[in-house]
Amino acid sequence: MAWAKQMDNETEPKKRAKYLNIIESVRSDISSGRYRSGARLPSEAELVRKFGVSRMTVIKAIRQLQQEGLVVRRPGSGTYAASAVLDQTMVFGLLIPDLGQTEIFEPICRGMVRSPLAAKHSLSWVQTLSTGEHAAEEAEQLCYRYIEQGVSGVFFAPQEFGLRSRDVNRRILQALDKADIPVILLDRCVLKYPDRSNYDLIGLDNHRAGYIVTRHLIRQGGRHIAFFTREGSAETVEARIAGHHQALYDHDLPVSKDLLLRGDSKDKVFVETALRTRKIDSIMCANDLTAANLMQTLLGLGVRIPAEIRIAGIDDVKYAKLLPIPLTTFQQPCAEIGAAAMSAMLERIKNPQLPARSTLLNGQLVIRQSCGAPARTM
Repeated sequence: MAWAKQMDNETEPKKRAKYLNIIESVRSDISSGRYRSGARLPSEAELVRKFGVSRMTVIKAIRQLQQEGLVVRRPGSGTYAASAVLDQTMVFGLLIPDLGQTEIFEPICRGMVRSPLAAKHSLSWVQTLSTGEHAAEEAEQLCYRYIEQGVSGVFFAPQEFGLRSRDVNRRILQALDKADIPVILLDRCVLKYPDRSNYDLIGLDNHRAGYIVTRHLIRQGGRHIAFFTREGSAETVEARIAGHHQALYDHDLPVSKDLLLRGDSKDKVFVETALRTRKIDSIMCANDLTAANLMQTLLGLGVRIPAEIRIAGIDDVKYAKLLPIPLTTFQQPCAEIGAAAMSAMLERIKNPQLPARSTLLNGQLVIRQSCGAPARTM
């Protein structure tokens, strides 16, 4: 009898998973036109009552519908039939502590605004002149303001330098995740390579930039090429260093820790000691600000540029061509980065289940007198 009962149970059809009933119902309502393109679907609470299931069952169903591209979730607003949801007006927050201080971010923001994809949407931001801990505090406060406003997404440029900045970055992302607000990272990741965060990243191909700048210094006769950066820089700088080292290796030049200078480019003692204790004929700087400060320090020490030391940077900020010796640098494609960031945000909203992606854009070398070559753009 026991065996016969077991056989009966094995031949009985299994009960249909409850979340599949929700999926089938919503699919039918969308295909029949009950929920037209862009229409708001019932809330999670309404679906719980309608189908007599738990909230987790409803969430499981909605996630699968998102993966199928049938619905889109808008934080603070609800779930919508997918096709035309992006035609609705959305507000995105800019969380860029360096806005107004690091020159690349303003043209990146203009690139977002001028993107055809942004025509129906708007950006919200606060420009601050604070630095250090105050900038970190203001960034965190702005994050919570965006959450209260129910923005549709946030473009975030994580802060550099120090443990406090990393802690603030982590708290900001945790708060945005909890509020179910999508995030697009600008310029840099929040984790140190080889770790990778779970957010889309839009920025410059820094490895390639480091390679091309170093290769140009080599072509100008550089054989003992140093790299100058601050302590605690973002992983973007580490990628530039990796490209720099790759170019040295490919051209059979020494790759030495002694030629990686981590310090303050305005510190005359540090710079003078580096030149006295090392054989250096060229210096690639982490960015144009470092290069500009280093140039002033070298000139103050009586070093002739480019006759004795060639210098190059990365960014092509406005003042790069106005320095005492116009600076060779690698130009960031800021407008294109902004447009790509807007595209990534809209795609992320449309399909939240996509894996995290990095979109790294190409720039161009701008050659000026600081490396000893005739001025031109490549």
